[in-house]
Parts: sequence; structure tokens; C-alpha cells
Amino acid sequence: MRDTSAAETRHGTQAAPEVEIERLCKVFGLGVAAFRALDEVTLTIRRGEFFTLLGPSGCGKTTLLRLIAGFEQPSAGALRINGRAVAGLGPNQRPVNTVFQNYALFPHMTVADNIGFGLKMLGRPRAEVRATTAEMLRLVRMEAMADRRPAEISGGQQQRVALARALAPRPRVLLLDEPLSALDLKLRKEMQTELKRLQAETGITFVFVTHDQQEALTMSDRVAVMSAGRVLQTGAPEEIYNRPADRFVADFIGDTNFLDAEVAAVAGDAAELRLPGGAVVWAGLPEGLRPARGDRVTVVIRPEHARLAEDGPLAGTVERSVFFGTDTHLHLRLDGGGAFILRRQNTAAVNGAPAPGSRVRLGVAEGAVQILRD
Repeated sequence: MRDTSAAETRHGTQAAPEVEIERLCKVFGLGVAAFRALDEVTLTIRRGEFFTLLGPSGCGKTTLLRLIAGFEQPSAGALRINGRAVAGLGPNQRPVNTVFQNYALFPHMTVADNIGFGLKMLGRPRAEVRATTAEMLRLVRMEAMADRRPAEISGGQQQRVALARALAPRPRVLLLDEPLSALDLKLRKEMQTELKRLQAETGITFVFVTHDQQEALTMSDRVAVMSAGRVLQTGAPEEIYNRPADRFVADFIGDTNFLDAEVAAVAGDAAELRLPGGAVVWAGLPEGLRPARGDRVTVVIRPEHARLAEDGPLAGTVERSVFFGTDTHLHLRLDGGGAFILRRQNTAAVNGAPAPGSRVRLGVAEGAVQILRD
């Protein structure tokens, strides 16, 4: 399936590559103590897109970001920015800038001086420093706080200053290493919107590192899911969520129900599946996968794609319900074995949740059952 990005949509054609990574490897240590942090990673990040590296701690995403930035050098492979090979070049020789988890603002400087510091170090004329600083203050909506020092502003405001400082030299690529991790939940959500706005207004390519699935799905044009130094799947958030490439991606991106199933029949590009308890459903076949009758497969059903239905194919018993405000999760034990989570949105039409011990039947939305590759 062809990837699309916001940059491609805006310009009507596929955007040119900004960062090209080919079979990139990074090994730390020697001999038996050697650790392969990146294992032949190949990616293309398009000009003007918001691209996210997503994965658990230790998957290699920050190592990859540091290689792009120039803080580390690759053990093997190629890395190009705007068509230029940058392996061996230091951070100051690359058209990139980085925002870290720790904002590293200078405590003795004002907000305006922090923003203009990098421009001064580059030897830009004073008039340009003043004009760019004023522009960045407007961009991050901090004009009224230009004369304050970092200790006099909030954590979210400090992050905006760090972003403004990194954007001021107008890098081709802005690298963001989990910059929202220190913020509380409400502020983090606000800053997700703010980051997306800044990226859209500046047109700069953003490469964002996070382990937070919601951040990745909310902000990204495309996402690369990583595990154990490899990229498992790259695509738009909707593609990653709705058509995960394997069990790891399906499990890592959002809540997922995994069920064992037996192939009852295959017709065209779909298969009839027998689920726990004898329920029968149809599922589309992933490209290149052609199971035979009697094969055992694993299927996924997202919690929000099921519903309580008196004539539904799945049956089970409610074990407990968990209230989340906007929705309620019902934890079920299916007939024939297997746990299942059902997510119900809490609306005026929903009259509470079935009590623990209740018998229920579940319907599944058309196209919601997905067969996973091994």
C-alpha cells in the first residue's frame, strides 16, 4: 500500500526526500560485549512532514535520532540530508537542530535572549537576531514574556522557548527527543496541538521520538514503529492502527484483542474464520497471505469495533467494567476461552454497564476482524 503524507497532500505530488537512511547500523562496544542498537534501518523522511519514531524504551529510536543529529556516527550504512551525505559531519555541520527532554535553557538569560542565543553564536547581524527573535516569540505566543527568565515561567512555556530557540536558525530538520515527557497530561495534550501548528506554519521537517502511542497517532503524518533496533512498519497513523503488520505493532499501538481462529474457508481475498465458542466471522486477507482450510491463525479486533448485540456471533461473561469518563471498558471472558475488552462510549443513550457475571453477546463491525501475519 502506498504511503501518503500531509506534505504530499499539500503539494499534490509526493514530497522530495529530506532525510534518507539506508541500511543504517550502530554497534556499541566490541567483541562479546558488542550491542547492536540499530540493525540495517532503511527510511525516507519526506520534506515538510511530521515524522515520528515510535517504540518502547531501548528500541533504538533515540540512537537513530542522535545519528541524524550527528551526536553519534554510524557503524555502517548511509545517511543523507537534503541529498547530502552527512556521515562523519558533526552537529554544527548539519542543517538540523534538536529539542531534548531537558530543555537546557540558560537560567540567567531572558526568554528573548535564550531564543536569540543560537543566532548570535552563528554570527548573525544584530538586526536579524532582533527580528527573528520577535518572529519566534510571536510564533510560540510568548511576546508578553520576552523579558522573563526561565524560573519565572511554567514548564509548558519553557518548552515553547526551547522550540523557538531551535526554530530560530531555520534548520531543514528539527529533531525532538520526547520533549513532552515531563509535562502533565492536560498540558501534554495542549502541546501536541501546538507542535503540530508550529510544524504546519514553518514547513520544517519534524522528526519526533516518543514511546507514547497517542502522541504519535495525534500529531504524525507518518509513523515508523521500532523494536529491537529495527523498523517493523512505516505508514500513516490510520494505516498503522487499522492494518498492523504483525503482533508487536498491533499490541503496541492501542488496546487490542487477540483471538485464535481456525480457517473454515477461503474465498477470493477473504477468509471465513471460526472463533472461540464456534462463532464464525469473515476477515480480509493481508497481501501475500493465503491460508488453507484448517490453518490456525491469530486475529485482532480493536475494543471499539465490537458492540453489545443480542444476535452477535461472540458470547461471553462480563468479569468487570472500568469507567474512564468518556467511555467504559467491559472486560469479558468469551465462551470457549479467551479474554476480550469491549469499549463503549458513554453517551446519554447508554444506560450504564452490564454487571459482573452478566451474560452478553457481541457484534463486530464489518471489516473489523484482521488476520495477523506470524
